[in-house]
Amino acid sequence: MTVNQTEMHPTRWGDPARARALPDEARGLVEMVFGVDDRPAVEHPALAPSALTPELVAGLEEIVGVGHVLTDDETRRLRTRGKSTPDLLRARVGDLADAPDAVVRPADHDEVAAVLAFAVEHRLAVVPFGGGTSVTGGLVARREGFAGVLSLDLVWMKRLLSVDHVSMTATLEPGLRGPEAEALLAAEGMTIGHFPQSFEYASLGGFAATRSSGQSSAGFGRFDALVVGMTVATPRGRIDLGTAPANAAGPDLRQLFLGSEGTLGVITSLTVRVRPVPAVQVYECWRWSSFADGATAMRTLAQSGLLPTVLRLSDESESAINLADPAAIGGEAATGCLMVTGFEGEPAAVEAKRAAVTTVFEGLGGTYAGTAAGEKWAHGRYDAPYLRDSLLDAGVLVETLETATFWSNLDRVYTGVKAALEAALGQPSLVLCHISHVYETGASLYYTIAAKETDDPVGQWRAAKAAASDAMLAAGATITHHHAVGTDHLPWFEREIGPVGVSILRAVKADLDPTGVLNPGVLIP
Repeated sequence: MTVNQTEMHPTRWGDPARARALPDEARGLVEMVFGVDDRPAVEHPALAPSALTPELVAGLEEIVGVGHVLTDDETRRLRTRGKSTPDLLRARVGDLADAPDAVVRPADHDEVAAVLAFAVEHRLAVVPFGGGTSVTGGLVARREGFAGVLSLDLVWMKRLLSVDHVSMTATLEPGLRGPEAEALLAAEGMTIGHFPQSFEYASLGGFAATRSSGQSSAGFGRFDALVVGMTVATPRGRIDLGTAPANAAGPDLRQLFLGSEGTLGVITSLTVRVRPVPAVQVYECWRWSSFADGATAMRTLAQSGLLPTVLRLSDESESAINLADPAAIGGEAATGCLMVTGFEGEPAAVEAKRAAVTTVFEGLGGTYAGTAAGEKWAHGRYDAPYLRDSLLDAGVLVETLETATFWSNLDRVYTGVKAALEAALGQPSLVLCHISHVYETGASLYYTIAAKETDDPVGQWRAAKAAASDAMLAAGATITHHHAVGTDHLPWFEREIGPVGVSILRAVKADLDPTGVLNPGVLIP
């Protein structure tokens, strides 16, 4: 099998060819608000030598084949950490201390299982790697107590195994990136419809292991809701889950592995719900006089069964700087709050839902803003991380965090977290927010911050993140809606699930992974 994919730069997000300097207008805004302090990144950070002995490398090669166990510095750099701002800040100054000792590329379930058995025998930590888009420290394994760390790179596991056109399901391997999976399914006239901001680089296995939520979740649902079956390799053996669309055969064991972040097993195949490729896609915008009014409109749609495919609302600050259209930052400021709606499907169904939504929105005082802004959002929906890199180059700290709560608690969480971030960051700083995902009972709040970097930007962000996380739990919200736990959220995750929840997770971990080789230090308190 030939693998042809663009690798993300070790100190930046995404395709290196798409890296851009700040546009002049945006740079002028940065200069005015923060001052520009150009901070170029180290291009080829040095690594410590691999800790694996030749004998261990040879043993792994017996399992996956010669050429599929890589210990060269360049490959190890590309499999170090994820793409959070702290990850990049450390890499940009030459710190890749968490680099794996080897990158191991299995071709199928049996090879994954054999690598896990080898790791148990030789005390090697194993970090499952899909697309490398983690933003919460999910790819940073604890090294203490292990002879080395392996990046279990699923890049060879990229097959569409089957499509059931009658049941509307498809079975795929976990190493497929979002665009690769969609291309294979499009040839069958199908789509998963899962499009998070990380879509271009994240993998199906990663979507499942972190409970990803895409920008089309209002219409298609979260990724975990799309999974109907899976196969998992664990140190204790193989488990196949998902024999029916629903059952009452005890607790749903799929839920143990959805969101397990590679700590309980390695997902080696997924069966997911699919639907026909939409014939029509329409994206348009509305404006609301306040964030509260826009949120009320979202709740009304959710509780009336009228949700479009895409629905997101920026607060006044985010709307004012056009964050929904990163290319326009620094341009003319808008007023009120911008909402993006997207409709996908057959023409008649799309027009009927658009008409119904229009009636609701007009009745609630919304102002139609046309399709131009909506199409701009759709065109640039994956570009924000590139803007983050450009701002880091200019000495501006930029990062995101998210949470979720019930509708009745939304304003309390929104104001509490925003105030905590503003107090921790000080001035000059910006704290922006949008509602990214909606449900009948509540919604997710997604914050973006920008501040002038201090001499310790990682510590600067850690302090702000801690303040925001404390505010989330104090207000009764979750520590994460879709970014997962990783290592960054562990202290607050433990508080959220309580001592009994921690005991349950530890017991499952001890049974499935008794030697603790799977992603040690991640998720499990």
